Amino acid sequence: MHIGILTGGGDAPGLNAVIRAAVKTAISRYEYDITGIEDGFDGLIERAFKALRPLTLKDVRGILPQGGTILGAANRGNPFARKVIRDGKEVVEDCSELVIERLRAAGIDVLIVVGGDGTLRIGQELYQKGCAVVGVPKTIDNDLGGTDVTFGFDTALTRPPTQLTNCTLPPSLTIV
Repeated sequence: MHIGILTGGGDAPGLNAVIRAAVKTAISRYEYDITGIEDGFDGLIERAFKALRPLTLKDVRGILPQGGTILGAANRGNPFARKVIRDGKEVVEDCSELVIERLRAAGIDVLIVVGGDGTLRIGQELYQKGCAVVGVPKTIDNDLGGTDVTFGFDTALTRPPTQLTNCTLPPSLTIV
């Protein structure tokens, strides 16, 4: 089994934790291969196989304290409605078949998509076209149906007050 994983949408806390958990579980428990797709669906469309990065236990060691995502993300890369310039005019194209072809050519059997409503909607549409997809809900807004809490929300809600409480302010500044 070969798993692909990508992160889409805006940055949120916990992305590296999801990647790390997926890599550790795939390799240690099931002996599956896992490949990171850099820059979300944009990477797969624009950079093709150059965006594919085999992930190992070494690659995810020590990434939890790092912000962002080791894979990068993009929140404009909808393969079902991709804006491109043709003959000097902006047009919208469906590149979903290209995404499916590239996943198959890379030998990826299952795609894990980590993202918010847009990324998960794309994952659902790819699933409807025959791709095996696992969706991991991620948003700091906690506005996704079907889940009570998302990756990113708890940290966005609880960490800023903790950080503000622990910081030292000059006497002229006050936290309200």
